[in-house]
Amino acid sequence: MRYLSGVITQTLLANPRDDLGLMLQPGMGTFDSKRLELSTRVWGADNGRYAAADRWDAGDWLEWAASMRRWRATCLFMVAPDVVGDAQATLELSRPYLPTIRQFGFPAAFVAQNGFDSRLVNPDSFDGLFVGGREPWKFAEDGGYAAARWARSHGKKTHMGRVNSWRRLRACQVSLFDSSDGTYVKHGPDELIRDIYYWLDQANGQRFMEIA
Repeated sequence: MRYLSGVITQTLLANPRDDLGLMLQPGMGTFDSKRLELSTRVWGADNGRYAAADRWDAGDWLEWAASMRRWRATCLFMVAPDVVGDAQATLELSRPYLPTIRQFGFPAAFVAQNGFDSRLVNPDSFDGLFVGGREPWKFAEDGGYAAARWARSHGKKTHMGRVNSWRRLRACQVSLFDSSDGTYVKHGPDELIRDIYYWLDQANGQRFMEIA
């Protein structure tokens, strides 16, 4: 189980580990790629539409995605644009961009949203399933979990978005998700990162790692 932090802190960067990566997206501001060590640190790429759907621009996102190609070897996935809570709208929006993501050299992630119907989705068009959506669908056996089971049956990696507690990360582990992400450390970076380390130690059977 890997956890990708959507909040980047000095403590996180100073204590690298294989099961803790970064969740990047356009609009995060400029960053020093050498400082983030993207050539050796796993990361995922969101499209930025969740936080600013009314201002999201496909051209800006594609320009950003193209600029990240030099670090594609360590990228777990790049998320195609989606519409929160609407599976049909997500399918229509994502479909044209999935091939482009692959052309850039990234594994393409399709987002499962409320109302996901596997009969309408071509599993050959993407490389991983990102389970988004609104609750309670997202954490329902016949909702997000069912979508993930379907994806795994086709050999796809699965990822759960917005995981900000040990209970939810544990649920992802038990449900065989490959990774998850969240912004848990946002309100106390130096203190709360210890929780993330502990969660991952528990999930992956590792000895607690002292923080430098």
